[in-house]
Amino acid sequence: MMRELLILRRNHIYRFCMVVFPIVVMLFFTSLMEDGLPTSLPVAVVDQDNTSTTRALTRRLDAFQMSHVVAHYPTMSDARKAMQRNEIYGFLYIPKGTTEKLMAARQPKISFYYTYTSLTAGAMVMKDLKTISTLGSAAVGQATLQARGFTDAQIQTLLQPIRVDLHQIANPWSSYNIYLTTMIVPGIFMLFIFLITAYSLGTELKFNTSKKWMEMADNRIMVALLGKFLPQTAIWLAMVFGYEWYVFFHLGFPHLGSPWMLVLLGLMEVLASQGFGIFAFGLMPSLRMSMSVCSLWAVLSISMAGSAFPVMGMDAPLQSLSWLFPLRHYYMIYQISVFNGFPLIEAWFHFAALCAFLLLPWFVLKKLKNAMLNYVYIP
Repeated sequence: MMRELLILRRNHIYRFCMVVFPIVVMLFFTSLMEDGLPTSLPVAVVDQDNTSTTRALTRRLDAFQMSHVVAHYPTMSDARKAMQRNEIYGFLYIPKGTTEKLMAARQPKISFYYTYTSLTAGAMVMKDLKTISTLGSAAVGQATLQARGFTDAQIQTLLQPIRVDLHQIANPWSSYNIYLTTMIVPGIFMLFIFLITAYSLGTELKFNTSKKWMEMADNRIMVALLGKFLPQTAIWLAMVFGYEWYVFFHLGFPHLGSPWMLVLLGLMEVLASQGFGIFAFGLMPSLRMSMSVCSLWAVLSISMAGSAFPVMGMDAPLQSLSWLFPLRHYYMIYQISVFNGFPLIEAWFHFAALCAFLLLPWFVLKKLKNAMLNYVYIP
């Protein structure tokens, strides 16, 4: 362990990859989505009617938090070209005669167009454009019914026969920061742990120090691995627990589970990642190949975790493949036991899977020992 601490102190790669870069990643993503949702997304209006009613619709659209009217175009062709140039994410089209048809109850048609080149921006803009279209017809209907002498209660019943009582569980703010940061940042932490674990073993061969390392452990590979990775484990745990304190207690991310569940989840995140890194190097005792496999596995795990795209919506082979990624099990335990507050027994299979990743090095101990004693490094 003392030998490993001296290596960590001398080699700047460890300092940056274990402390500096994780802190930068944590601050970057939490600051990037600090507002929770994107705001003031640029939209446009094509108002060929240009009456007080349609101008009021435009002002209401501009008042929404997530949309900002940045332009008025005379024709749909101009608005479409602006959307294709990525100047706007959508536009509202109000044809001539809309107000006249509204007052005569002839059901005019207005259209809205939005781009799904960016899924998040497109969904947010679509929501606002759909809402403003509904509010426009409701406003005219309210004025008509008031002119006929209906009371406010009667008007509300006629315009909205069924009232929706919406409850968004665990994340009522629809904050992207809450449900994306808590997956992306641990995923990048796992990437660093994978790479540093494989790098630590590979450099023993690269710098021809593997035999000395094994000699200090009396050629016992388990003693050698424990001495090498216990200091790293302590540093990684400090970083992971620091991240959990920052997001769940300082930033106030919702966590219905016990704080001890956060401690257990962070511990399993680090140990399972180190176990996979040792296993990857044991399968291919090559610095270059093992780090390539680790980086590929970590990047794929962000897609296979099920946060951006649900695993249940993937093809059956991909659903089975998702069980091979530690981040998937971390994310499921987080959702079940931390985000929603269910006991760990509800996520026992995912916890068992992380334990399996922790035990993977047992299958490559002999090959790893042989590599350290006999292999010659090939660039």
